[in-house]
Amino acid sequence: MSERILAIIFPVFIVVALGYLYARRKGAAAAADMVAVNRISMDVLCPLLIFTALAARDFDVIGNGWLILAGALIALGSGLLAWPLARLLGYDVRSFVPPMMYNNCGNMGLPLAALAFGAGGLSAAVALFMACNLVYFTVGIRILQHGHPDHRDSPWRFLRSPMMLAMAADMTFAIFHIALPASLFLALKMSGDACIPIMLFALGVRMLDINFASWRIGLTGAAACPLAGLLMAFLLEQVLPLTASQRGQMYLFAALPPAVFCFMLAEQYRQEPDKVASIVLLGNAAAVLFVPLGLWLGLR
Repeated sequence: MSERILAIIFPVFIVVALGYLYARRKGAAAAADMVAVNRISMDVLCPLLIFTALAARDFDVIGNGWLILAGALIALGSGLLAWPLARLLGYDVRSFVPPMMYNNCGNMGLPLAALAFGAGGLSAAVALFMACNLVYFTVGIRILQHGHPDHRDSPWRFLRSPMMLAMAADMTFAIFHIALPASLFLALKMSGDACIPIMLFALGVRMLDINFASWRIGLTGAAACPLAGLLMAFLLEQVLPLTASQRGQMYLFAALPPAVFCFMLAEQYRQEPDKVASIVLLGNAAAVLFVPLGLWLGLR
């Protein structure tokens, strides 16, 4: 399992390193180069990535109902646990809490679930992916928006964002089992998949601005995200009627690190993106320790 985790994480750091080297060579111009690229990613490519990740998997919403509830409660509970920690340590809640609520349940969670639980485990992993997205793109975005000058007059504008529209389409396709034509789905998936290396490259560019304060919050977030998730999973295990497989999936989900997408939104909202970048980078490095712990707890 550790080898599989390394196989997933190592290419991530290679692409991040390429972005960092590009920023070192170009200097301040590198950040300017990424502005338009990041906007395209946020408005077009990332919504397609989320849509195709769910539309590609046929899963039983009713059969995974308790697991969807568990995923939503883990995301919400992790945010609630992170909030007083951020206040105690003097971190901006808008920078620290959202990454604690949205883990890497797509790029890392889906392949790890297939490895640990077989092809049949993908259905449950997609259910957790859906729950996490629903929480983040409602509650998490509202936290990130709070006090932002562009959203003072229309606090619910995010409901019309490409991400929320993609989530609404996901729910419709999942509930009614609507299948797209193969050629159309392939075109959408190719476009969505392009978002992943672009996000990682942009993360590498931002690494040039990271200082000691950023590394400190990064280390805190790298530990707080999986530990808060695992604590929530332990509490939910006591009350939810989950099967043995669902229990294992829940613990794997809870142990995952913050998603790279959190950095993209921090960049878009100009919400201390250097600190969020550090949380994401160090969190994914720490996954080598926390993901095996989550699997051991889930499969014990």
